[in-house]
Amino acid sequence: MSDWIKLVGPQQVIEFMGVRLVGANLDNAKKLLFTLIFIAAVLLLAAVLRRLSNAVLGGRSEQARFWGRQAVKLGSAVLLILGVLSIWFEDPTRLSTALGLVTAGLAFALQKVVTAIAGYFVILRGNTFNVGDRIVMGGVRGDVIALDFTQTTIMEMGQPPPVQRADPAVWVQSRQFTGRIVTISNAKIFDEPVFNYTRDFPYLWEEMTLPIAYSADRERAERILLEIAERHSAPVAELSEQALRNMQRRFLLKAGDIKPAVYFRLTDNWLELTLRFVVEDHGVRAVKDAMSRDLLRALDAAGITVASATLEIVGLPPVRIGREPRRGAEG
Repeated sequence: MSDWIKLVGPQQVIEFMGVRLVGANLDNAKKLLFTLIFIAAVLLLAAVLRRLSNAVLGGRSEQARFWGRQAVKLGSAVLLILGVLSIWFEDPTRLSTALGLVTAGLAFALQKVVTAIAGYFVILRGNTFNVGDRIVMGGVRGDVIALDFTQTTIMEMGQPPPVQRADPAVWVQSRQFTGRIVTISNAKIFDEPVFNYTRDFPYLWEEMTLPIAYSADRERAERILLEIAERHSAPVAELSEQALRNMQRRFLLKAGDIKPAVYFRLTDNWLELTLRFVVEDHGVRAVKDAMSRDLLRALDAAGITVASATLEIVGLPPVRIGREPRRGAEG
């Protein structure tokens, strides 16, 4: 066996069956062994830190646990890179040359991966979104359930009827989960806008439309809508007003009206009453369902019906009714 594998020369180059292996010497073999031991030690340390982080932050919010995991990931990655470079490049000049070559190769061959990693740091540094936020990213609506160096994972939700034709289409006609988990490259933040439902203002302005006949009691209908909105959104309005003031202190934002309001619109067939109100970003469908049930009961009690398309006939052509004589009577 010793005749097959030999260490040759002052650099102890490995020679296998008379063939010298390029780059294979005793020094590199030691470095490789140290590298494997170092990587195993860092991975073990990261696993211990993750368990410790989960134990310490177990009772806190999902955002706190998320940032704890991200700190462990980033720290482990930095430690791995620095440790491997220290093992293999003891000469700074060699290190700078190698880094230049590696950087050029990565920039050419892994453009999308590098862009995705850059997007990861932009997301963290710019506070674009956190785990648990409801966002629209890359055409996908939903809640962020995981964030990685290259990808963001979203639990997809449905879309309201006005945007049902958006791509990709979904079968749930409201902002509720569809059950699909979607992964999106972090590079998307450089190409498309990211809509965040929850980051600074976790409330939404919603609308409900009620068509009534022009002959109906419109003032009574307006009072019914406002009473129902105040009943279901009064606590939310107080919280959202405070959140809006906080946003005005941070951003150049004009004051908005938090109180429910009803707007009239004239159409060819009916009078359209649109109720505008504030709700929390989650549970919108349940709130609108409860409001719709109360609205129907109140309209029935008030004798107001929901208008529908009608057709009014304003005239008919003259109609002549005659009787043909019998053939036998002609003779």
